[in-house]
Amino acid sequence: MTTTNPVKSILATNVTPYLAIFDLDETLIAADSASLWSAYLVEKGVAPSTLLQEEKAMMEAYAKGQMDMNAYMQATLKPMIGMDSSTITAFVNEFIELHVKPALYQDAIDRIQWHKRRGDTILVISATGEHLVKPIARLLGADDAIAINLEQIDGKFTGKTTGTLSYQYGKVIRMKAWLDQQDTAFKGCYGYSDSINDLPLLDAVDRPFAVNPDPALALHAQMNEWTIMDWRHDNNILR
Repeated sequence: MTTTNPVKSILATNVTPYLAIFDLDETLIAADSASLWSAYLVEKGVAPSTLLQEEKAMMEAYAKGQMDMNAYMQATLKPMIGMDSSTITAFVNEFIELHVKPALYQDAIDRIQWHKRRGDTILVISATGEHLVKPIARLLGADDAIAINLEQIDGKFTGKTTGTLSYQYGKVIRMKAWLDQQDTAFKGCYGYSDSINDLPLLDAVDRPFAVNPDPALALHAQMNEWTIMDWRHDNNILR
């Protein structure tokens, strides 16, 4: 019995361009932006130092594919409760200048530019909050971004998320919803990630690439003859 891939079935076979999907953390940048953000908030005196220990323990679970993303978001969004969007935007702009730009992989920038020269559409999909993912994606020249949506009431962050979390298979759900809203029918789909958490996403595309993969993803990539890409940071500062 032949099964139809839910994402590939949406992609047309006779229309260009291709869709190129990139994970963000440890794929496009040599760090985890959410972890850097938590440390930044502690440095600014917005979050307690205890957040760093709590976040570190949760990230260890993430590396094993066992994170409770709802609990992670609840803990890491708590310092933002009651803040307005203009305050967060100012923080994020400074954060990107200080911590994200120095961590960008040049190989990632080059790969995005390769896709853009071909006329491909660039989509960043991340399990990090939209307040970080969307401006970083714009910095990288992406056409669009999917991230964990954050609730705001009267212009202030509540510390809660909304909708399907773009984590593990949730990335596939969110991607399918995004594809349904597009006027373009893509000829095919490239996918890039470092993490075993993104195995559902990489299985859903027809051209998967494992970028600096963790051990579990590296093994899966080797067994399935996927391309493995080794992207290095000049200073190897955060990995």
